[in-house]
Amino acid sequence: MAVAELPDALSEVLTGIQRLVRRRLRADMPIPRLRGAQVELLRLVVADPGIRVSAAANELYLAGNSVSTLVNQLVKAGLLRRETDPADRRSTRLLPTPDAEARLRDWAARRTALVRRQVERLSEEERAALTAAIPALRRLAEGLREEVG
Repeated sequence: MAVAELPDALSEVLTGIQRLVRRRLRADMPIPRLRGAQVELLRLVVADPGIRVSAAANELYLAGNSVSTLVNQLVKAGLLRRETDPADRRSTRLLPTPDAEARLRDWAARRTALVRRQVERLSEEERAALTAAIPALRRLAEGLREEVG
């Protein structure tokens, strides 16, 4: 493959894999089904409990009002809760509910199992190629993060 073709081919393959994984896992997910931005926000709040809406917006590269809308949806679904920040009574901290944590753990376990089954179907050479590509893909992700941030 020519170097000029690599960016489009890589983007297409990564997007396709992500879409297929989501589609397969969503079939067995409990209601309500969550959109990508909702899942991203939940993951962030689970990783950083007590994060403020403004910090979440910065981290997710979204407008504050967009994150507020997501928060309202997730609170209504019983997956997030708001708590007044004791250090600044004007600020709200976001906390995951036990249901949110369980849902994300379940999703991660099922995603890992799904991808593991497919990786095991690959040849040893193909698995070695994927393993060798991981550091480069991580550097690519870091570069994209720096460019966005």
